[in-house]
Amino acid sequence: MKDILKIAVQKSGRLNEKSMGLLKECGIKINNGGKLMSTASNFPLEIFYLRDDDIPQYVAEGVADIGIVGENEYLEKQQPVEIINRTGFSKCRLSLAIKREEAYPGLEWFSGKRIATSYPVILKSFLQKNNIDATVEVISGSVEIAPGIGLADAVFDIVSTGSTLLANGLKEVEVALRSEALLIANTMLNREKKEILDKLLFRIEAAKSAKQNKYILLNAPNEKLDSIIALLPGMRSPTVLPLADEGWSSVHSVINEDDFWEVIDQLKEKGAEGILVCPIEKMIV
Repeated sequence: MKDILKIAVQKSGRLNEKSMGLLKECGIKINNGGKLMSTASNFPLEIFYLRDDDIPQYVAEGVADIGIVGENEYLEKQQPVEIINRTGFSKCRLSLAIKREEAYPGLEWFSGKRIATSYPVILKSFLQKNNIDATVEVISGSVEIAPGIGLADAVFDIVSTGSTLLANGLKEVEVALRSEALLIANTMLNREKKEILDKLLFRIEAAKSAKQNKYILLNAPNEKLDSIIALLPGMRSPTVLPLADEGWSSVHSVINEDDFWEVIDQLKEKGAEGILVCPIEKMIV
């Protein structure tokens, strides 16, 4: 019987949607399964749907071979797993927040205060690093209500947009950690499962590279080709094809998303015309 790689993903919520979306971008077709497990029809993969805070332990104990989990949960649970890939999605931050009307002079404000959180390990490490002596109140659920009911003076929690803090009369004052979804793995995978994981990572990197780059086509006067090509290195070098109009060429290349608008402006200044930018579905480098 061939080995199957078992992956744990969050059973519901935004991280589940992003994780399943990544598998889809990798060309993996998921059969409709039960609430706890599904299988892929075209790749040796089995999907377990779990609570996000349980995923590090399940991976560490080998119940799942790999898992997609928030960096915050990975750091909080301190399980002996290996980070295989930083996905770049589900970004958030773990921040300290206080009542909106409070004046905030700096981190020293927290000395002697009570801070409510569901992430005591990360918070205690942050406080120790900054020599802050505060009391950590460990609670689950709606951490943001703690100052309003007198349980704590401040909160330490996940922040995405900050709207939940505002709704509870709080303001964000310190960012302790910036988090994203990680692909983690059990440290004792056998050779067959490592080979499957390598194939999956190859697909993930192709999907990530496609998102980070655009395919660009433009028309350029031949006397400006050298200066235009210098702006477009591409994956190796641009493709240059002659146009029917004498003295003009078509240039095809790849451009990084972060450099897009700056490079476009420079191309126009060099005489490029008819610039067409297209998304890339997959990018194999």
